[in-house]
Amino acid sequence: MTDSSAPSRADVLRASPPMFDSRLLDALSRVHPLVPILIFGPAIVGLMAWGLSRLSVLAAVALAVGGYALWTLFEYWLHRIVFHFEPEEGLGARMHWIIHGVHHDHPNDPLRLVMPPAVSVPLGAVVFGVLYLVFGGRYSPALGAGFFTGYLAYDMTHYYLHHFRPRGRLGRMLRERHMRHHFQDETRGFGISAPYWDEVFGTSSRGVASVGEEPPARN
Repeated sequence: MTDSSAPSRADVLRASPPMFDSRLLDALSRVHPLVPILIFGPAIVGLMAWGLSRLSVLAAVALAVGGYALWTLFEYWLHRIVFHFEPEEGLGARMHWIIHGVHHDHPNDPLRLVMPPAVSVPLGAVVFGVLYLVFGGRYSPALGAGFFTGYLAYDMTHYYLHHFRPRGRLGRMLRERHMRHHFQDETRGFGISAPYWDEVFGTSSRGVASVGEEPPARN
């Protein structure tokens, strides 16, 4: 007999359970999808202007493309190594659930589909600091502009794939691969905005059977 009071599958997928006892920390774990654009959009423009003040247009654009390529590798390995490092118990298990496990449990939570500024801003500062130390003040701004453009594209793509049903061929392919990662085999399909790295590193989900029932999405 079916329990009519039990939440439906769709309700579970879009649920937004508290992650912390502290109301402040829990609020910081949620973010509107426009927030990354408001933060990183101006940062990207500023970094590119800084880069253009030190380099020719061609050199700055080439470095920005390189920074974007660097992001795609960062995205793949961050998702594969950090997000899917899953200790079975203790603090490690708790940290995994906070970092990524909650997203797999409730993948349509509308306020936990982009990285919260409490994480993205400090992480972005560390990344740019490393770029500056390695490449210096001449090359790092344009590289950073490309890197953060890749990050922003990733965040927006991730939100879109969960909440909309793409009609174009590329969008359908990206959504299908990401849904396979969520609902069939989470050991494959780590590239969200750049799935070609799954082909390179042997984690493509193309061989996985098609997803049956997908989570609800807007048209």
